[in-house]
Amino acid sequence: MKIEVLKENLKTNLNITERIVGKNLSLPILNNVLIATDNNFLSLTSTDLEISIKLWILVKILKSGSVVVPAKFLSAFISSLPNEKITIEAKDHNLYVECGKVKTQIQGFNPEEFPIIPEFKDSEFIEVDSKKLHNGLSQIIDIASLSQSRPEISGVYFSFSKNSIKVVATDSFRLGEKNINLEESLKKDYSFILPQKSAREIMNILENKEGLVKICFSSNQVLFEVPMKEVNHPQVQITSRLIEGEYPNYQDIIPTKFKTNAVLKRDEFLNQVKTASLFSGKVNEVKLLFNQERQEIEIFSASQDLGENKSVLPAKIEGESISASFNYKYLIDGILNIKSSEIMFDISKEEGPCILKPVGDFSYLYVVMPIKSM
Repeated sequence: MKIEVLKENLKTNLNITERIVGKNLSLPILNNVLIATDNNFLSLTSTDLEISIKLWILVKILKSGSVVVPAKFLSAFISSLPNEKITIEAKDHNLYVECGKVKTQIQGFNPEEFPIIPEFKDSEFIEVDSKKLHNGLSQIIDIASLSQSRPEISGVYFSFSKNSIKVVATDSFRLGEKNINLEESLKKDYSFILPQKSAREIMNILENKEGLVKICFSSNQVLFEVPMKEVNHPQVQITSRLIEGEYPNYQDIIPTKFKTNAVLKRDEFLNQVKTASLFSGKVNEVKLLFNQERQEIEIFSASQDLGENKSVLPAKIEGESISASFNYKYLIDGILNIKSSEIMFDISKEEGPCILKPVGDFSYLYVVMPIKSM
């Protein structure tokens, strides 16, 4: 193999593939990136056996071939080179790099030892707007939590039906659901649970991307494919294993009847909860009192060591005056995931699930459980 490529182009793409590479002592081949020619493209592939990333770069190919080299080492080395054209050549499983006055040899491995990445030929697929999928994942990605006893809540749940996708995440204390509209209706329903790490990588890769991303299904794997702008060819493919098991019937915990409904300013609410968190004590408790008569919310927190804090926030409140205590971290996460200037806060009962959602946007909701006041 021998190719010519611009340093910045190679560096940018190596930075993407190296993100999923860890230090694997039992399978050291996984610490590497597979570099191979593919028609007029250079492909870079990395995997940790759960998730695989393959991307393509337009380069000048002088000779076809492939080589496997340490991913993080190569990425760091390429970053150190001058911003010039790079010539890369593979001989006897080693990589030879020339850039300006720099000439380097990097020891590599046999490409045949690199894991085979699953292919999705003739698989059913749908296409989703890249920005919508990125924004949807960003609103729920941090909610999922690793669980050995309940692995199904360790991932992001995708539910496809008719002309929409629901992406859902929960850690059993709070839950986020985002509804994404599709341009074309689906012929049948699909659902799967995507590991959180895979969902995060997909979200990161889709940042600032435009156009459609293709999602291909199989029984235990899923493929997300982003096309190139210039030519009809994939730019990047992310393949991931799926989490086995049934996702909880989460819709049963979303309340439909409420004792109190409040509308309040997002930024003021966020700032006052952040201030109250400084006095929240070891259990992170912040108490909210919804006063219907005064049309205001009192935010209170106290610590034996630091003192106490109380602030008042004007709000439009309908229903009963009611109070509930929350873990301030969960409240802040929910507020940050809402992008509108106003928030609707619905309370089912004092120790029942509550809903935060943007005013004027019915596509997103955040469910949070109160904590029992100490």
